[in-house]
Amino acid sequence: MSALFDNTPDRKDTFSFKWKKYQGKDIIPAWVADTEFRCAQPILDALSSQIEHGNMGYILPAHHEGAINAVVRWLKDKHHWHIEPEWLVWTPGVVPAFNVACKAYCEAGDKVLVQTPNYPPLLAAPKLNGLERVDIGTVIQPATDDTPERYTLDFEALEREAADPKCKLFIVCNPMNPVGSVLTQDELDRIADICNKNNVKLCSDEIHCDLILEPGKKHIPAGREADLAENSITLMAASKTFNIAGLGTSFAIIPNRKLRQAFTQAAAGIVPWVTVLGLAATEAAFTQCDDWHQAQLAYLKSNRDKVFNAINEIEGLSMIKNDATFLAWIDASKLGVENVLTWAEEKGVGPSPGVDFHKADHFRINFGCSSAMLDDILSRLAR
Repeated sequence: MSALFDNTPDRKDTFSFKWKKYQGKDIIPAWVADTEFRCAQPILDALSSQIEHGNMGYILPAHHEGAINAVVRWLKDKHHWHIEPEWLVWTPGVVPAFNVACKAYCEAGDKVLVQTPNYPPLLAAPKLNGLERVDIGTVIQPATDDTPERYTLDFEALEREAADPKCKLFIVCNPMNPVGSVLTQDELDRIADICNKNNVKLCSDEIHCDLILEPGKKHIPAGREADLAENSITLMAASKTFNIAGLGTSFAIIPNRKLRQAFTQAAAGIVPWVTVLGLAATEAAFTQCDDWHQAQLAYLKSNRDKVFNAINEIEGLSMIKNDATFLAWIDASKLGVENVLTWAEEKGVGPSPGVDFHKADHFRINFGCSSAMLDDILSRLAR
């Protein structure tokens, strides 16, 4: 099945956000977090069927039993999480969702804890909603006999900052974007303890949760945990895993009725319904694409290992192997250059600039592409 991922469609003239940035330049775009892969055929068939029907009128997401049942099935099968359909709140992307969470659970002047580095829209959310952002950094956990070195949360900072009564919300990315770590049971337990002790609600962005690459690692949904179920909202989507981000469809899982009502009220009149095609694609992805999903994980793991080995051979660059996602977080602090993005672009590669994640001496490489394209990216960086 690897041929499915080797043979990627040409996106140069498709108005692709990723490819538009460097149009007409000899720079390979490796920044925006979508993959180069063709969607799984069942998804394309479902979209074709919806279009062939010919009517694109309103569909209330809460009425789309196929998509709802598909989410319930996926979470039960892949994450051992038995959810009730009424816990689902459909949103046109996780970015609107964590902005809605800011509106729902905070008042002007409140503080929002945000794990950093993080992707730009998440970093921007508190200020957009008249709130103060408090950064909770990551630290490198040294290797042990049992585990390699990895990024983890600065729990001392989280404990300290969460004690401020003005802190009402903690937004975390799990798996982390861009560093790629998957939170362990002990780490999630510690987050639960800190949040519950300080009356801080948790918003867990888990959009990459179905892209676990490291054997033995398991994703733990926040809302599945007994200590977090009544104090959290969990954000998920098929979009990253199945490359359907352009269809603008995601969902929040909110077991607590009062939290769910506050969320839906904050979104009312501002956040539109998800699209008809997005619901059809999500249903197909979560019911008919298990084999494709497993094949993609194997392909991405091979790409991840290739990036890890190559980057750590390039003088001035280093990388800690990511547990999950198709994104590699590159430490370029030892290059000795003024601007690491310019350095990469002059090599013919366009990564996500670390400064956008609040880490200017790093950059992020998207390896969700064909092996051949990745070879080109890595050879350019090495020259």
